[in-house]
Amino acid sequence: MRYLGRAKHVFGLFSRPFSSLRSAKFSSSIWQWPRRAFSRTPDASDELFNYTSGRWLVNDELRLAERRREFDIKELCRLAALSVNQSPQDIDTFVKLAEGGFNRTFLITMRGGFELVARIPYPVTVPKFYAIASEVATMRFLRSSGLPVPEVYDYSPSSDNAAKTEYIFMEFMRGTKLSDVWMQLEEPDIVAVLRQLAELESRMMSIPFPAGGSIYHTNDLEKMTGKMGIPLEDENFCIGPDVRLHMWYGRRSQLEVDRGPYKTIEDALAVPARKELAYLERFGKPLLPFHRERREAYEYKEQSPLDHINNLERYLLLAPSLVPKNPSLHPFRIRHPDLQPSNIIVSTSSDSDQLKIVGLLDWQHASILPLFLIPGIPNLLQNYDDPVSQALIPPSLPANMDEMDEDDQYHAWALYHRRLVHFQYVKNTAEHNKLHHDALSNLFTCRLFYQAGYPWEAETHALKTTLIEATELWGRLAGEDIPCPVVFDPEDLRKTKELSPKLQLADENFEGCQGMIGFDTETWVSNEHYKMAMDLAELLKSKILTQISDEEVRAKTEANWFLSDMDEKDYM
Repeated sequence: MRYLGRAKHVFGLFSRPFSSLRSAKFSSSIWQWPRRAFSRTPDASDELFNYTSGRWLVNDELRLAERRREFDIKELCRLAALSVNQSPQDIDTFVKLAEGGFNRTFLITMRGGFELVARIPYPVTVPKFYAIASEVATMRFLRSSGLPVPEVYDYSPSSDNAAKTEYIFMEFMRGTKLSDVWMQLEEPDIVAVLRQLAELESRMMSIPFPAGGSIYHTNDLEKMTGKMGIPLEDENFCIGPDVRLHMWYGRRSQLEVDRGPYKTIEDALAVPARKELAYLERFGKPLLPFHRERREAYEYKEQSPLDHINNLERYLLLAPSLVPKNPSLHPFRIRHPDLQPSNIIVSTSSDSDQLKIVGLLDWQHASILPLFLIPGIPNLLQNYDDPVSQALIPPSLPANMDEMDEDDQYHAWALYHRRLVHFQYVKNTAEHNKLHHDALSNLFTCRLFYQAGYPWEAETHALKTTLIEATELWGRLAGEDIPCPVVFDPEDLRKTKELSPKLQLADENFEGCQGMIGFDTETWVSNEHYKMAMDLAELLKSKILTQISDEEVRAKTEANWFLSDMDEKDYM
């Protein structure tokens, strides 16, 4: 499973996301629990074991194989029934509910109508034991703190059980995913939902923690590591290793490195970069950039890991001085790891028509960090690229809206919607979550921190340009009395700045192709669009190649075509 190091961070800080989670897709795969005997046809079982929500234009077979998970259906159902003190014979249906980037969920319905969710990870989901154990503990801890999080009935962070898979059995939260109604909401509902979200985030981000890392049940962490972790006030919970994906991605899971808990702010700032240094020192070798549409900008030359090592070492020199002077931004806090509309459940209350947030889903890879390292507007709520949103100007529709044709009206309304959401998120954060609003002034340090921890994919330009920017802003970041410990050679600066527009053009061309063909993250497309998208991709490739007269350039373009299958193992 690819780690999208170039994508938009979940809090909207960067130009592309790193989360590869797909939004939920519903399936018609239903298993009726047999009244007297268990029987299933192999084809029907495959529907439950396989990913069926879409396809990929690149490495489709690999993506599907990564998501295939066989398990004992009958035993999983039996364990689910026992988790809510019911008999397996009480199960009526077992339905594939949703498929994401890391997990598959099923809806189990009992004869009396009671419903619960069973969720299992894909074989490639990392970190193995820690991901399930931490998510369960995080959900239970936050639920005990009054947040609308599903109740966990039972779980197994190991596949060593009768069902032959890790699992979580949890409450099915009734309501509607905000993503299903988001674009149809009127302004009062948008304002109300974003106010509630700011209030919930305030409650969450006000919970104090003694250290950074991720939350675990104390007995789970002891079982896995033999260590106690850092105890919380409720000693059933403790803080242990950080489960964020980039700390474990690919062969990084083989490294014996520090992943927390972080007892100091300085440790939290430094550990992800040290992890990446350890990876490069053990596994690093010259590679062409993973994102093939960018290779032309690098003249199709392999990039040395030594360049990224140098930039990580520069970051570590700067890191101790990046701690903000405002002490209110220092405490360790938690935030939702992927706060997008598909993870927010809303419902209409019985005594009014106003939407209410009734559930926050998907806490996998949640971590605790210093407050100044977790701010930002969630990716699908932000509109940073727009100057009106950047200036926080209250949005309005064009005065001549009635005179526009249908297409122009649609685009005007869509732009207004994006601006409204961005504006109302910031406005409500300022009114209801002062801690977060204060931390929003620290987005630059946050961006630098995440870039230093991202997996190296044979590019160091993003980290390097941010480091250069840090040296230019050093007086504001660290104080005028502290000398900057990093100095860039003028010739190095010139070459770096010359590369930036080339990469920007490559990104713009990629996004144009993405729009023409109609693919999503990791080149994902719906099943219905797959054949058309493949045909369009082949047509695009043919047209581009025929327009290149130089034989050598044409051969390089074809060999590095960004929508062809490729070997990914050296980038893991």
